[in-house]
Amino acid sequence: MIIHQSYSAVPLRALVLVVCMVAGLALPTEAIETPASSAVVIEVTTGKILLDKNADVPMAPASMSKLMTLYLLFERLKDGSLSLDDTFRISENAWRKGGAKSGSSTMFLPPRKRVRVEDLIRGIIVQSGNDACIVVAEGLSGSEEAFAAEMNERGREIGLLNSTFRNSTGWPHPEHRMTPRDLATLSAALIKKFPEFYHYFKEAEFTYGGIRQMNRNPLLYKEMGVDGLKTGFTSESGYGLAASALRGERRVILVVNGLGTKRARSREPERLMEWAFREFNNYALFKAGEQLEEAPVWLGTSNRVPLLIKEDVVLTFPRKHRRKMRVKLVYDGPIPAPIERGTEVGKVVISIPGQTDLSVPVLTGADVEQLGLFGRLWSAMSTILLGQTGS
Repeated sequence: MIIHQSYSAVPLRALVLVVCMVAGLALPTEAIETPASSAVVIEVTTGKILLDKNADVPMAPASMSKLMTLYLLFERLKDGSLSLDDTFRISENAWRKGGAKSGSSTMFLPPRKRVRVEDLIRGIIVQSGNDACIVVAEGLSGSEEAFAAEMNERGREIGLLNSTFRNSTGWPHPEHRMTPRDLATLSAALIKKFPEFYHYFKEAEFTYGGIRQMNRNPLLYKEMGVDGLKTGFTSESGYGLAASALRGERRVILVVNGLGTKRARSREPERLMEWAFREFNNYALFKAGEQLEEAPVWLGTSNRVPLLIKEDVVLTFPRKHRRKMRVKLVYDGPIPAPIERGTEVGKVVISIPGQTDLSVPVLTGADVEQLGLFGRLWSAMSTILLGQTGS
């Protein structure tokens, strides 16, 4: 016999941060246009893509690729091979290629001096200093070329499958490319793996050598929960921004590129971020091991066995679809003994308008032994005479 149990109103619980299976639910992006040439908006908890415009097309990332330079630097700090108080020498090369005379973003580092690692972090994040990036590259790998090779190798390892780095700064190079999705992946990795260093991204200003500079991230100055990450601009890339916002227990990461003006870089990411928080929400439906119901057992020492959900279920979908969501428990019952705990015997099917149904395995929550010969005969006779099932 097929058992179908429907739940039209699943209770919503506190947000579950461990998500095992939500990728099985296809989520079409809600219609929204953007003048950015490329854009991606991601819900971090579930990894759901809320907006995808050329998200997997390689682009010139400009200074947004400095996030990879910071990633390698933070790794050294975290593993203890480097400290915030360590210093690196400022080479003539770093001063010449990344300093004020180059016409690029700079920390105004003086040549042949030494600079603290913590100052370099702030110089890269707040001031977008190309000179600071080159100092880090030379300090960690000996040369910028060797450091770029390390960026490529480590990038592949953390899932940046469509990115190629040719320098530490994002300086224009025909082969220096990242995709919006890779930038979002890198942003999420920085937030999750280095929480002790992430606070630097929301610093609004930094003064070095008597020169005060403001953080170029325009969303930091708006009350919208944004706490990072990095801007970018070259004549080839246009204006870009990788940003992250935290509201309650929701974190959204946004990457845009190819905007025409600084003003557009301020307004368009704000509009997209507000849209993501307004139109979508996370819904925690089940926790792994949660009991759904007890199923009848055939010829067992117990006449019922608990059915448990296998995995945490947290879904991101449009708020307007919440009332129309349906959840159905499907299994063959009664379940014949013997039964071993953890056996998959059914599934929960989650249906949301306009999306592919999601199936989550259902497991037995206890061992149930089979009745002995006399018990099985008695149960079979009871079924025939009285129409009863189970033991």
